[in-house]
Amino acid sequence: MVSPRPQDLDVAEELGGNAVNAPLRKTTLPMPGPCPVIETSRLTLRPHRMSDADAIAASLSDFQISRMLARVPVPYDREDANDWLSRATSGLTPDWAFAVTAGDDVHLGVISIELRHGQWHLGYWLNRFYWGKGLMSEAASAAIERFFRRMPETVLHSGVFADNAASLRLQEKLGFAIRRCSEIYCISRSALVPHIETQITAETFHR
Repeated sequence: MVSPRPQDLDVAEELGGNAVNAPLRKTTLPMPGPCPVIETSRLTLRPHRMSDADAIAASLSDFQISRMLARVPVPYDREDANDWLSRATSGLTPDWAFAVTAGDDVHLGVISIELRHGQWHLGYWLNRFYWGKGLMSEAASAAIERFFRRMPETVLHSGVFADNAASLRLQEKLGFAIRRCSEIYCISRSALVPHIETQITAETFHR
Protein backbone atom coordinates (compact mmCIF):
# COMPACT_ATOMS: atom_id res chain seq x y z
CA MET A 1 0.00 0.00 0.00
CA VAL A 2 1.33 3.44 -0.93
CA SER A 3 1.18 5.98 1.89
CA PRO A 4 -0.48 9.29 1.03
CA ARG A 5 1.63 12.39 0.63
CA PRO A 6 1.38 14.92 3.49
CA GLN A 7 -0.61 17.27 1.27
CA ASP A 8 -3.26 14.63 0.46
CA LEU A 9 -5.89 14.24 3.15
CA ASP A 10 -7.98 11.08 2.81
CA VAL A 11 -11.24 11.20 4.73
CA ALA A 12 -13.47 8.12 5.17
CA GLU A 13 -17.10 9.14 5.57
CA GLU A 14 -19.78 6.86 6.93
CA LEU A 15 -22.73 7.10 4.54
CA GLY A 16 -25.30 5.04 6.36
CA GLY A 17 -23.03 1.97 6.33
CA ASN A 18 -19.77 0.54 7.61
CA ALA A 19 -17.13 3.28 7.78
CA VAL A 20 -14.42 0.78 6.90
CA ASN A 21 -16.03 0.20 3.52
CA ALA A 22 -17.06 3.81 2.93
CA PRO A 23 -15.56 5.57 -0.09
CA LEU A 24 -12.54 7.82 0.45
CA ARG A 25 -12.80 11.49 -0.40
CA LYS A 26 -9.44 12.96 -1.30
CA THR A 27 -8.94 16.65 -0.56
CA THR A 28 -5.78 18.04 -2.12
CA LEU A 29 -4.36 21.15 -0.49
CA PRO A 30 -3.04 23.80 -2.88
CA MET A 31 0.75 23.76 -3.13
CA PRO A 32 3.20 26.54 -4.10
CA GLY A 33 5.29 24.38 -6.44
CA PRO A 34 9.08 23.91 -6.41
CA CYS A 35 11.32 26.29 -4.49
CA PRO A 36 12.18 29.10 -6.93
CA VAL A 37 15.27 31.24 -7.40
CA ILE A 38 14.65 34.88 -6.41
CA GLU A 39 16.92 37.85 -7.10
CA THR A 40 16.80 41.02 -5.02
CA SER A 41 18.98 44.12 -5.21
CA ARG A 42 21.66 42.58 -2.97
CA LEU A 43 20.80 38.91 -2.61
CA THR A 44 19.99 35.68 -4.37
CA LEU A 45 17.56 33.25 -2.74
CA ARG A 46 18.03 29.77 -4.18
CA PRO A 47 17.22 26.16 -3.27
CA HIS A 48 19.76 24.52 -0.99
CA ARG A 49 22.48 22.09 -2.06
CA MET A 50 24.29 19.47 0.00
CA SER A 51 27.45 21.55 -0.48
CA ASP A 52 25.94 24.21 1.82
CA ALA A 53 26.58 21.99 4.86
CA ASP A 54 29.82 23.62 6.02
CA ALA A 55 28.37 27.14 5.88
CA ILE A 56 25.22 26.12 7.75
CA ALA A 57 27.22 24.30 10.43
CA ALA A 58 29.51 27.30 10.89
CA SER A 59 26.56 29.68 11.34
CA LEU A 60 24.44 27.49 13.62
CA SER A 61 27.37 26.64 15.88
CA ASP A 62 26.98 30.25 17.09
CA PHE A 63 24.82 30.14 20.22
CA GLN A 64 23.59 33.69 19.61
CA ILE A 65 21.78 32.28 16.57
CA SER A 66 20.76 28.85 17.85
CA ARG A 67 19.26 30.26 21.05
CA MET A 68 16.64 32.06 18.97
CA LEU A 69 15.63 28.88 17.10
CA ALA A 70 13.48 26.21 18.70
CA ARG A 71 14.79 23.06 17.07
CA VAL A 72 18.56 23.58 16.69
CA PRO A 73 20.77 21.43 18.95
CA VAL A 74 23.97 22.53 20.67
CA PRO A 75 26.58 21.76 19.55
CA TYR A 76 25.57 21.89 15.89
CA ASP A 77 27.99 20.26 13.46
CA ARG A 78 28.33 19.23 9.82
CA GLU A 79 26.47 15.98 10.41
CA ASP A 80 23.47 17.94 11.73
CA ALA A 81 23.62 20.18 8.67
CA ASN A 82 23.76 17.16 6.35
CA ASP A 83 20.73 15.63 8.06
CA TRP A 84 18.73 18.83 7.55
CA LEU A 85 19.91 19.24 3.97
CA SER A 86 19.02 15.65 3.09
CA ARG A 87 15.40 16.45 3.82
CA ALA A 88 15.45 19.99 2.42
CA THR A 89 16.88 18.87 -0.92
CA SER A 90 14.97 15.59 -1.25
CA GLY A 91 12.03 16.97 -3.22
CA LEU A 92 9.73 14.83 -1.08
CA THR A 93 8.07 17.71 0.75
CA PRO A 94 6.20 20.79 -0.54
CA ASP A 95 8.36 23.07 1.63
CA TRP A 96 10.55 25.91 0.40
CA ALA A 97 14.05 26.09 1.92
CA PHE A 98 15.97 29.06 0.54
CA ALA A 99 19.69 29.60 0.89
CA VAL A 100 20.14 33.36 1.31
CA THR A 101 23.30 34.15 -0.65
CA ALA A 102 25.29 37.17 -1.79
CA GLY A 103 28.34 37.91 -3.90
CA ASP A 104 30.02 34.74 -5.14
CA ASP A 105 27.28 32.51 -3.71
CA VAL A 106 28.30 33.18 -0.09
CA HIS A 107 25.76 31.47 2.19
CA LEU A 108 24.40 34.05 4.65
CA GLY A 109 21.39 32.28 6.12
CA VAL A 110 18.15 30.41 5.56
CA ILE A 111 14.50 31.21 4.93
CA SER A 112 12.05 28.33 5.08
CA ILE A 113 8.33 28.14 4.37
CA GLU A 114 7.11 24.79 5.68
CA LEU A 115 3.80 22.98 5.75
CA ARG A 116 3.12 21.79 9.31
CA HIS A 117 -0.16 20.17 10.30
CA GLY A 118 -1.99 21.85 7.43
CA GLN A 119 -0.58 25.35 8.06
CA TRP A 120 2.27 27.18 6.35
CA HIS A 121 5.03 28.50 8.62
CA LEU A 122 7.85 30.96 7.94
CA GLY A 123 11.23 30.51 9.63
CA TYR A 124 14.57 32.24 9.10
CA TRP A 125 18.03 32.92 10.46
CA LEU A 126 21.06 34.95 9.38
CA ASN A 127 24.77 34.57 10.15
CA ARG A 128 25.57 37.03 12.93
CA PHE A 129 28.27 38.76 10.85
CA TYR A 130 25.51 40.11 8.57
CA TRP A 131 23.09 41.38 11.23
CA GLY A 132 22.03 45.02 11.21
CA LYS A 133 22.27 45.51 7.44
CA GLY A 134 18.60 44.96 6.52
CA LEU A 135 19.45 41.78 4.63
CA MET A 136 16.93 39.49 6.30
CA SER A 137 14.16 42.04 5.84
CA GLU A 138 15.02 42.19 2.13
CA ALA A 139 15.17 38.41 1.81
CA ALA A 140 12.03 37.67 3.81
CA SER A 141 10.02 40.27 1.89
CA ALA A 142 11.04 38.70 -1.42
CA ALA A 143 10.25 35.16 -0.27
CA ILE A 144 6.85 36.12 1.15
CA GLU A 145 5.94 38.11 -1.96
CA ARG A 146 6.68 35.10 -4.18
CA PHE A 147 4.80 32.75 -1.86
CA PHE A 148 1.67 34.91 -1.86
CA ARG A 149 1.89 35.28 -5.63
CA ARG A 150 1.44 31.51 -5.81
CA MET A 151 -0.74 31.07 -2.70
CA PRO A 152 -2.80 34.29 -2.40
CA GLU A 153 -5.51 32.83 -0.16
CA THR A 154 -3.11 31.33 2.39
CA VAL A 155 -2.44 32.49 5.94
CA LEU A 156 1.30 32.37 6.66
CA HIS A 157 2.25 31.72 10.28
CA SER A 158 5.46 32.51 12.12
CA GLY A 159 6.68 33.42 15.58
CA VAL A 160 9.58 34.72 17.63
CA PHE A 161 10.90 34.17 21.11
CA ALA A 162 9.82 37.05 23.34
CA ASP A 163 13.43 38.13 23.91
CA ASN A 164 14.11 38.47 20.17
CA ALA A 165 13.00 42.07 19.72
CA ALA A 166 14.81 42.52 16.39
CA SER A 167 12.97 39.62 14.78
CA LEU A 168 9.62 40.87 16.06
CA ARG A 169 10.32 44.33 14.61
CA LEU A 170 11.17 42.73 11.27
CA GLN A 171 7.89 40.82 11.23
CA GLU A 172 5.83 43.84 12.24
CA LYS A 173 7.48 45.84 9.44
CA LEU A 174 6.39 43.18 6.95
CA GLY A 175 2.81 43.19 8.22
CA PHE A 176 2.68 40.25 10.61
CA ALA A 177 0.14 40.53 13.43
CA ILE A 178 0.49 38.99 16.88
CA ARG A 179 -1.96 36.14 17.47
CA ARG A 180 -1.11 35.01 20.96
CA CYS A 181 1.70 34.32 23.41
CA SER A 182 2.70 30.87 24.60
CA GLU A 183 5.75 28.89 25.66
CA ILE A 184 7.68 26.47 23.48
CA TYR A 185 10.70 24.33 24.21
CA CYS A 186 14.05 25.59 22.91
CA ILE A 187 16.52 22.73 22.46
CA SER A 188 19.64 24.89 22.64
CA ARG A 189 18.51 26.53 25.91
CA SER A 190 17.06 23.30 27.35
CA ALA A 191 14.10 25.29 28.59
CA LEU A 192 10.58 26.47 27.87
CA VAL A 193 10.82 29.98 26.45
CA PRO A 194 8.04 32.60 26.07
CA HIS A 195 7.03 32.70 22.42
CA ILE A 196 5.00 35.20 20.37
CA GLU A 197 2.93 33.64 17.58
CA THR A 198 2.28 35.76 14.49
CA GLN A 199 0.55 35.53 11.13
CA ILE A 200 0.26 37.42 7.86
CA THR A 201 -1.97 37.35 4.78
CA ALA A 202 -1.53 38.69 1.27
CA GLU A 203 -3.79 41.62 2.24
CA THR A 204 -1.72 42.65 5.27
CA PHE A 205 1.71 42.05 3.71
CA HIS A 206 3.85 45.22 3.43
CA ARG A 207 6.25 44.88 0.49
